[in-house]
Amino acid sequence: MYENLLYSVENGICRLTLNRPQVYNALSPGLIADVTAAIGAAGDDAAVRVVVLTGAGEKAFCSGADLKAGFANATAGAGLLLGKSLREGYNPMITAMRNLPKPIVGRVNGVAAGAGCSLALACDVLVCADEAYFSQIFINIGLLPDAGSTFFLPRLVGSLKAFELCSTGRRVYGPEAAQLGLVNKSVAAAELDAAVAELASYYATAPTAAIGAMKKVLNESLFSDLAHMLEQEADNQDRLGQTADAAEGIGSFLMKKPAKFQGR
Repeated sequence: MYENLLYSVENGICRLTLNRPQVYNALSPGLIADVTAAIGAAGDDAAVRVVVLTGAGEKAFCSGADLKAGFANATAGAGLLLGKSLREGYNPMITAMRNLPKPIVGRVNGVAAGAGCSLALACDVLVCADEAYFSQIFINIGLLPDAGSTFFLPRLVGSLKAFELCSTGRRVYGPEAAQLGLVNKSVAAAELDAAVAELASYYATAPTAAIGAMKKVLNESLFSDLAHMLEQEADNQDRLGQTADAAEGIGSFLMKKPAKFQGR
C-alpha cells in the first residue's frame, strides 16, 4: 500500500512503521508523502481510534532528513533553497498529524534526530526506550530546527532549555527526556512494547470524538487567550453532548457501571 511505510489496523489501533531501516528510517520525499497519506487514511477510517507511530528496526525511530535523497543534485557553493521542501513536504506532514482528530502515540525505539525529533514531538503521547535519544542535530550542518521543532520544543521544555538543545544538538537520552518533559515515559527497551500497548489499548476504547476535540482545543490554547478558549470549550461541549459516547458515559456514571465507548 505504501512504498516506505508499513500500515496496519487491528482492534482500533492503526500502526504506522517508518520502513527504511537501512538508512535509520531517514525521511526521504517518498517517506514524507507516505506518512502524510497514511495519517489522512487513518483519519478517514472510522475503525481507527488511535495511531501508533514508530520506526522499523531496533536502532532508530527516525534519523532525520535523508540528505542523500533530498540533496543529491546540490552542487558545492550553489546554495540550497530549503523552504520549498519544507512547505511542500515536511510542513503538510506535521500539520496532518496535529489536525488528526485521533491520538498519536509515538513509540521511540531509537535515535530521533533532526526532523526525526520533530516528527516525534508532533505526536500526542511519547514513550521511548531508555537507550533512545533525541537530538536537534541541525546545528551540525549549519541549519536551524524545522518541521515544527521551534514550535513544540520551547512549549515542552521552556525557552532556555530549548535554546540549549537547539544550539548544541546534544543527545538527550530517554531518562533525561522524561525528566525534562520531552516524553511522557521512558522505559527499558524490553518494556517498550508493553508500555505502548497499554496506552494504545486505552485510547482504542476511549471516547474518540472527545479525544479529538480536546486535541483540537489544546492545540488552539497554545496561541490563544482565555476568552477564546472558554468559547471553544462551550462550542465543543455542545457538539460532544450530542454523541453516543457522551450518552453512554453519563448513563454509565449514573448507573455506576463501566462505560463502553464506541468512538462516536
